[in-house]
Amino acid sequence: MEDTPEYGQELFTLVDEEGNESEFELLDAMEIDGQKYLALVPYVENLEDLNADNEDLVILKVEVNDGEEILAVIEDDDEYDKVGNMFLTRLQEFIDEDIKE
Repeated sequence: MEDTPEYGQELFTLVDEEGNESEFELLDAMEIDGQKYLALVPYVENLEDLNADNEDLVILKVEVNDGEEILAVIEDDDEYDKVGNMFLTRLQEFIDEDIKE
């Protein structure tokens, strides 16, 4: 499910509905109501490679299947909105703290 390169980032290979693989980097993780969620962004090796196409935030939940953790799409719109807003609030707080320093 995950790969940890020598730089210390946690990378995940996600497969879309068409079978295409893409690398994503863990941005944040939190537990809400006993459920673990991950916020991921597309992985780029060089900051120069960042562009508008790489600004997606993917939020997935961690489920346990046969004792193994798997990443799952959040099907419920209310759950997705709640979790997404919590991640965005936390991200904004982080940005605000960084600007103050």
